Amino acid sequence: MQQITIRRGSNCSLFLFLVHQILPQVDNFSNNIEAQIQSIAKERFLEEDLSDCFILDIIIKDKKVEVYVDSDDGVKFWQCQKLSRAIEAYLDESQILGESYTIEVSSPGVDKPLSEYRQYPRNIGRTLELTLEDDSTVIGKMTELSEEQITLKVQGAKKGQFKTQVVPFSEVKSTIVQISFKKKKK
Repeated sequence: MQQITIRRGSNCSLFLFLVHQILPQVDNFSNNIEAQIQSIAKERFLEEDLSDCFILDIIIKDKKVEVYVDSDDGVKFWQCQKLSRAIEAYLDESQILGESYTIEVSSPGVDKPLSEYRQYPRNIGRTLELTLEDDSTVIGKMTELSEEQITLKVQGAKKGQFKTQVVPFSEVKSTIVQISFKKKKK
């Protein structure tokens, strides 16, 4: 193991040189693991019981791997578990992260923005908060959806009055599904 010692008042150019040499290798290392996980997931998603699943994000930091997965009908615990076991088998066999690591395969959770078009259809009828490219927000119930735009029922000028607002996807920076604890009327 090599050790770098920097003394106060010393020239830091050697340190900066080494950092510039090492950081691209760390990024490349993470990219290789991510590519392998993508490959494993792609293979697993060919199986009938995982065919509607897709990867949203992979985060690798130190010896912790987080994989966020979703499906067209909402991801189930056993689907995450099955994918986790496949990735774990690769990590154990390759020892790429050593013997001790943490892997988490989960749905993105309610606080994460929607990041794929495939997540939108199952949220028709729910209230969304859209942050637009100009940093303004629009909150409304999604009533329609196309590949080009989202149609929302938004609050009008008066209480109880609603209007329709169509927002092109090209203007949407992020979308969060608003959680409601109100009982639905029957």
